[in-house]
Amino acid sequence: MLEKKDHQYEKAVLVGLITQNQDEEKLTEYLDELEFLAFTAGATVEKRFTQKMSQPDSKTFVGSGKAEEIRNYVKEHEIGTIIFDDELSPSQLKNLEREMEVKILDRTNLILDIFAQRAQTSYARTQVELAQYEYLLPRLTRMWTHLERQRGGIGMRGPGETEIETDRRIIRDRISLLKEKLKTIDKQMSTQRQNRGKMVRVALVGYTNVGKSTLMNALSKSEVFAENKLFATLDTTVRKVVIGNLPFLLTDTVGFIRKLPTQLVESFKSTLDEVRESDLLIHVVDISHESFEDHINSVNQILMEIGAHQKPMIMVFNKIDAFAYEKKDEDDLTPANKKNISLAEWEKTWMSKSKYPTVFISALTKQNFPEMKKMIYDEVLKIHISRFPYNDFLFEYFEEEDA
Repeated sequence: MLEKKDHQYEKAVLVGLITQNQDEEKLTEYLDELEFLAFTAGATVEKRFTQKMSQPDSKTFVGSGKAEEIRNYVKEHEIGTIIFDDELSPSQLKNLEREMEVKILDRTNLILDIFAQRAQTSYARTQVELAQYEYLLPRLTRMWTHLERQRGGIGMRGPGETEIETDRRIIRDRISLLKEKLKTIDKQMSTQRQNRGKMVRVALVGYTNVGKSTLMNALSKSEVFAENKLFATLDTTVRKVVIGNLPFLLTDTVGFIRKLPTQLVESFKSTLDEVRESDLLIHVVDISHESFEDHINSVNQILMEIGAHQKPMIMVFNKIDAFAYEKKDEDDLTPANKKNISLAEWEKTWMSKSKYPTVFISALTKQNFPEMKKMIYDEVLKIHISRFPYNDFLFEYFEEEDA
């Protein structure tokens, strides 16, 4: 259970399903992540409800008996929020709100809420607002009639137009406005990227909370906000980094996550363009997380979706200082599993046979940093020589002393 302060956090319960596509072990992983998301958003989880079903109920996601059990629990324990692990349809959301009489959130809505909290710049706030409106549009109920006041009701309502239709029209207008605003900013950012085109561009990518910002700070000797919460940074940060005497641009990007809302992928297009237009990717992985292989697959899937999966890449397995395992007894003949494989054994598995250069580090303690820096230097130099073949003799690698 995550550390909590009851007077600051909302009380919530989680709901997930065991289906033919998602067994109990996988659901537990997803609910662990959902609890971390809830904690990041400002909620403390009191209980988890799970049910085995072939597919979600079209009306209330869970069966009627489980729905009654959840309703009785939240009423008895004065819980204000129920969070579902999958995206709810508009009708499911409406039925659940009416039946439970508390706030209902799904995984998408929760992630959008965290992004809204984390957005610092005008650009990030615009991206998040667009994603929120696109999520809300098909889910409008009468609770959204307050939007009418933003436009003024007199003279703005067509003959026979209902309040809900007015709200939908206002949101559609707002979506159009936000898209135009983002187009303008995207053009400006594209111009900025072109102006940086002469230098080799390297992008840090990875699952959320794997230590990308900590690594960025260590490599660039600058301060980028880093925190042990999901999506600690949303805004793309670019820093000039010099390894040996070879300069390049290093970009810290927003973390990826399983079941990433499609609205966010679209609205964060420009942020993802930084990845798509980079010359080299540094894929950072939290080796201490028991689901790190799933995280790698999720990141690779998103890279494929945005057309960045064929770029040169370095695999950096971070947080070896936090890696722990349960050593097997010598007479234990049961097959090895993720919990009792040592770091040395992991290094001899598929990782050592990867087509990408691979290194195991700790961004916090800077363990194995010289090996990683040499690896980055070699890959950046290859790109630099292919682009500027006439001045490759200018660069020579030498060891640096970390400050």
